[in-house]
Amino acid sequence: MSPLPSSPQRHAHLQWPFFSPEHTAFVERVEGFARSGALDDVDHHDVDASCRKLVARLGQAGLLRACVPGAYGGLYPEIDSRAVALARECLAYHDGLADFAFVMQGLGSGAIGLAGSEELKSAILPRVAKGELIPAFALSEKDAGSDVAAMQCRAREEAGSYVLTGEKTWISNGGIADVYVVFARTGEGAAAGTRGISALVVYADDPGFSIVERIEVMAPHPLATLRFDGVRLPVSRMLGAPGEGFKLAMRSLDIFRVSVAGAALGFSRRALDEALQHAAGRRMFGGTLADLQVTQAKLGRMATLVDSSALLTYRAAWLRDVVGVASTREAAMAKLAATENAQVVVDAALQMFGGRGVKVGEVLERLYREVRALRIYEGATEVQELIVAREMLKGVVLE
Repeated sequence: MSPLPSSPQRHAHLQWPFFSPEHTAFVERVEGFARSGALDDVDHHDVDASCRKLVARLGQAGLLRACVPGAYGGLYPEIDSRAVALARECLAYHDGLADFAFVMQGLGSGAIGLAGSEELKSAILPRVAKGELIPAFALSEKDAGSDVAAMQCRAREEAGSYVLTGEKTWISNGGIADVYVVFARTGEGAAAGTRGISALVVYADDPGFSIVERIEVMAPHPLATLRFDGVRLPVSRMLGAPGEGFKLAMRSLDIFRVSVAGAALGFSRRALDEALQHAAGRRMFGGTLADLQVTQAKLGRMATLVDSSALLTYRAAWLRDVVGVASTREAAMAKLAATENAQVVVDAALQMFGGRGVKVGEVLERLYREVRALRIYEGATEVQELIVAREMLKGVVLE
C-alpha cells in the first residue's frame, strides 16, 4: 500500500502513560523503515519470496530484535509486549505482509526463548533476530484448532529419541520456515485432554518431514499442512519438561495475542486515514463528502472505535510488561474488541469509497481482506468471549 502523508494524530497515543521514550524511539525506527522504500517492491502474488525478503530486511534494520530476549540479541531483557504491538500497528498500517513477517519471527520462536535449552536458544534465537532464520509455530490440526485437547499428532519415546508422527495444518510460515516448534501428544498424565502434550523442535531438513499442501487464503501469506512421517528427534529437541507443551503454547500465545490487536489497530488507522482523505477531497452535491452530516457521524464513530481499541490493547500490554500480573482477561478483551472494531472501521471506510472501494488493488479492498482473518486466528472472537467470561467467573463468590 502506498504511504499516506504523516499525520500528527496517528502516533498521539504514544503520549499515554503506557509508554516510555524508548517506545517512541522504536516506533520512529519502524516508521522510518516502512517509509524508506523497503516495502515498495513487496509482491503479494509471490508471498514466499516476499516474506523471505521482508524478514531479511527487517533483520538488517534491527527491528526483529524486539522478537527475542535480550541475552540472544533482543532489544529488551524479555520480550516487551508494548514494543511488539506498536511495531505491528505501524507495519500493518503500511503493509499486512510486512506485519506478518515481523510477528512470526516472535511467535515462531517464542517457545524456544521460554523453555529451550541453552544450546537451542544460542543456535536459533540470534539468527531469528538477524532475519537469517525463519521459525514457525505448529499447533493446529484438522480437528484441533480452538479445541487443542483434540490433538492427534504423537511423539513416542524410543531409545533415547522421540519419533514424531502426524500432521499439522493452517501453519503460518509453513513451506518457508527453517525451524518449526511442533506440539504433539506424548501421553504424560493422561491419554486425552491438554495434559500429555509436549513441544519439540523440528528442522525443515529433518528426515520424514514434508509439506503436503500449500493453503491459499483471501489475504495471502505462507500457509501449509505439514506431515511428520516417523521424524526421529533427539531428546534435547524437547522444549521444557515432557507433558508441559500446552502450558508452553499458552504462554507463547499470551505474549503475542495482544499484538494481534496491535495489527488490527494498524489496519483500522489506515482505513480511517484513507476515509478522512477521501471524504475531504471527494466533490459531491455542491460540496464535499465530508460536508454531509452522515459522513461526519460515521467518521466520529470510526475514530472512537479506534481509540477504544487502542486503550484496551495497550492496557493489556502494559499490565504484562510493567505490572507483571496475569493479563489473560485483558489480552482477550483487547484482541476481541480491536479485531471486531477494525472490521467495522474498514467496512465503513470502504462504503465511503463506493465502487472504487471494491476494485482489486485499491487500499480499502486489500484492507477488507486482510482484516477479516484477525477475527479468527490466535483465538476466534467467540473463544475470546469465553476466556473473558471464565476469567470473571473465577472471582465470583456466592453468598
